[in-house]
Amino acid sequence: MNAGIITIGDELLIGQVVDTNSAWIATRLNSLGFAVERILSVSDTEQAICESVNEAIDRYDLTIVTGGLGPTSDDVTKESLRRIFGGEMITDAQSLELIEIFCSKRGIAVTETNRKQADVPSSCTVLPNYFGTAPGMLFKKGIHMLVSLPGVPFEMKALFENEVTPLLKQLPVEGVIIHKVIHTFGIAESNLSDVLNEFEKSISPSIKLAYLPDPSGIRLRLSAYGNDRKLLSQQVDEAIEKLRATIPQYIFGYGETSLPEVVGKMLLSCNATVSVAESCTGGKISHLIVEIPGASSYFNGGVVAYSNQVKENLLGVKHQTLIKYGAVSREAVEEMAVGSLNLLSTDYSIAVSGIAGPDGGTPDKPAGLVWIAAASVNSLEVEKYIFSNDRSINIQRASYSALNMLRKLLLKEHPELKNIFEKV
Repeated sequence: MNAGIITIGDELLIGQVVDTNSAWIATRLNSLGFAVERILSVSDTEQAICESVNEAIDRYDLTIVTGGLGPTSDDVTKESLRRIFGGEMITDAQSLELIEIFCSKRGIAVTETNRKQADVPSSCTVLPNYFGTAPGMLFKKGIHMLVSLPGVPFEMKALFENEVTPLLKQLPVEGVIIHKVIHTFGIAESNLSDVLNEFEKSISPSIKLAYLPDPSGIRLRLSAYGNDRKLLSQQVDEAIEKLRATIPQYIFGYGETSLPEVVGKMLLSCNATVSVAESCTGGKISHLIVEIPGASSYFNGGVVAYSNQVKENLLGVKHQTLIKYGAVSREAVEEMAVGSLNLLSTDYSIAVSGIAGPDGGTPDKPAGLVWIAAASVNSLEVEKYIFSNDRSINIQRASYSALNMLRKLLLKEHPELKNIFEKV
């Protein structure tokens, strides 16, 4: 079965809010066997909503709509859907009760505006919202099904998981869609494509390979389409084995994992600790590490040594090193890494110093130049990177590159850690 997704809101069209709902919904629909053919954002007007919904009814088996269910004058989704599916506006008793409970728990008086959110077209089946005040709605027209959900992400997700998913699982969905993701780091997209050219030719025609690059690495998504789930799963697993044999040095994880999470698991597995010395990344590496639950078990701390004075006074970088080679140099990051290792008493450390850009570069040291070191009691690895002129992207790339260097050092000193990620 095919599907379309419509997100409603002027805030999406002017770039004030980033639409994350459609990506999340598309992932869930794919896992349920629906082929999403289009994602569309439209304005808060009845004309735009009616035109997009009428087109969707003609094109798809299922449409998911988010947004425009609030109590304000620009929330016109309910009235637009009433015009399309018929009926009159009625007050849904269960929704009104849930709104009253919601307000009572928060010590808020129920206003007429709040009560208005319980009004729905009589042509819909109400999907109760236990996490907010706007109920979801289910409409049917011929063989087409349309689901309207709140635009607030956590409310939308709860309604989709608790109310929509059970309904969709009852539908006679034809065909199977399987997606598996392999995470890589340390190779450019064009180079990776060249390396995998023969691999792409060797896999089953039912499998498609997609490259999804960002500063955290390149995700390789294998998507299989067919009718036999067992056969498709087998074909995808075989393709993953070929990938692992082709680019083992670049693969760091599978599924929904991340590089900081992988590094954290590796440190936990060998009962090791890490510290960070950051200059041009300004604390980004530490932030990525502590975003992972349980990071306190392996992360002792970090130093944001943005000035030379801090590099000298806290990390023990020699004054002569900074005078002779500069803060952005192999010699400086080596001493920063060793200084962090000693200062914070850790088994491993990573250090970064560079020119984030867009200004500050010279012919010898251009914007985007970054030196990174990864150290342990027994090893000291240093690499030079040249990124772009984009400050934000450079900070992200440098941070993930540093974590990847730590990952490689951990594998070098603890080869058994590669077995942690043997299974997808």
